[in-house]
Amino acid sequence: MERPDVAPYDALLLVSFGGPEKPDDVVPFLENVTVGRGIPRERLAEVGEHYSLFGGRSPINDLNRALLAGIEKDLAEAGIDLPVYWGNRNWDPYLTDAVLQMTEDGITRAACFVTSAYSSYSSCRQYRENLFDAVAAVPGAPVLDKLRHYFNHPGFVEPVVDAVLAALAGLPDDVRAGAQLAFVTHSIPLAMAETSGPGGGAYVAQHRDVAAEVAVRVAEETGVRHEHALVFCSRSGPPQVPWLEPDVNDHLEALHAGGVPAVVLVPVGFVSDHMEVVYDLDTEAMATADRLGLPARRAATAGADPRFAPMVRDLLLERAATERGDDVARASLGTLGPLWDRCPVGCCPNPRGERPALCGEEV
Repeated sequence: MERPDVAPYDALLLVSFGGPEKPDDVVPFLENVTVGRGIPRERLAEVGEHYSLFGGRSPINDLNRALLAGIEKDLAEAGIDLPVYWGNRNWDPYLTDAVLQMTEDGITRAACFVTSAYSSYSSCRQYRENLFDAVAAVPGAPVLDKLRHYFNHPGFVEPVVDAVLAALAGLPDDVRAGAQLAFVTHSIPLAMAETSGPGGGAYVAQHRDVAAEVAVRVAEETGVRHEHALVFCSRSGPPQVPWLEPDVNDHLEALHAGGVPAVVLVPVGFVSDHMEVVYDLDTEAMATADRLGLPARRAATAGADPRFAPMVRDLLLERAATERGDDVARASLGTLGPLWDRCPVGCCPNPRGERPALCGEEV
């Protein structure tokens, strides 16, 4: 069997957010996350109490370790001999350390898979700024290329569909047909949402597109059309700054008031079960549903699905072929089509002022 060609890449870099591993890490981690925003340490300690419910440890690093192992296994089974590195924005292992290790290992060009599937400053361009900073700090660093957004790739969408079907099946028989689907993602400032993507509004548009695709496919499988909505969680800004709404808890209140018999929470904005999922949904939102007497189930995230690591491989091979000038099929579902390889000029601007970033047309 002919081995897939990954040239010009000699490594893959997994890029993620990072999270604390023990209680003493929590406030320093939150200081990293909020650097430059002037948030008092006592407020960070208050937010850090969320982590205390889980032993002062975020699940995200363990989930990334599992994803890393899954990617390595998938690549090996496909006959691809490619080292996989891992670097975080906000906690160990840091991106700069990963880039340093790649440089010491003689890596010359790496494809970067970011565990954030959508367009916005915080979910895309900020990572591109982080990549710039890491490369600038390491003499002789390899060239880094960010793989395209994958919110509408079959390897992401199809696991979400199956997760919704499983969650619906877990509802009581007498309320299942009337259940609504609440697609949940991280709230961001309204101004950031309005400037996301090359023409604005991409963050919400991308979520709405994948939500609609999932809802249609669920209806095809079940024969039942479930109403759905896009809702938000994890707002963290000052009250005078407008963020995307409605909050998931407010939405649950509205569903109950409207006589909706059940709900499935679909964390479509998240690759894995990190803190926004296990606290904001599994803890807070489920407590709201319990208080209301509203039957609720939470669908699984896509990152642990066996189709997710092969999606990473597909994106890698697609980009490698593109860089070689070969024709390549670019898988996508929904109406938006496959997105760009290099972010357009002015895409997802930094709200605090222009900073250099890798992996865009302006570089």
